Amino acid sequence: MDLKTAIRTIPDYPKPGIMFRDVTTLFGDAAAFEQAARQMAAPWQSLSIDLVVGIEARGFILGGALALLLGAGFVPLRKPGKLPFETVSEDYELEYGMDTLHMHVDAVRARQRVLLVDDLIATGGTAMAGMHLLKRVGAEIVGAGFLVDLPDLGGAERLRAEKMQVHTLLSFEGH
Repeated sequence: MDLKTAIRTIPDYPKPGIMFRDVTTLFGDAAAFEQAARQMAAPWQSLSIDLVVGIEARGFILGGALALLLGAGFVPLRKPGKLPFETVSEDYELEYGMDTLHMHVDAVRARQRVLLVDDLIATGGTAMAGMHLLKRVGAEIVGAGFLVDLPDLGGAERLRAEKMQVHTLLSFEGH
């Protein structure tokens, strides 16, 4: 199955010139979702992952599936005000301002082997924030996995420049 055909492209969203890659259509197709999850998990199967860390919000969907396939636990990285217990956080820049990722203080222990997961990597700002947050708490980041890469925006290369092992399943030129 060609997984690219399961992803809807919406031109000019959220603004003119952007080709929005809507992965919810892939999630809604059981066969495509299973294939994508299995293919995303494959590179990490033999690496003894303790935790899959998913970035809000579509990273939760993929991260939960990968955690099950890898026999690992799951940890969400959330936006401010979404977690009920004490958190650690990491601020990061967006093209239009700042944002923050939060994680419960007891979600990841030092030296736990973690895999960072999200649906899409564009400029890499959110993934870099997740990586910095995990390093701050002493996690051993085994790598990062993404369903979609927008290589023109350079996010995967930013992570690789930080010595992060990165696997992406699909690539869409242009954005």
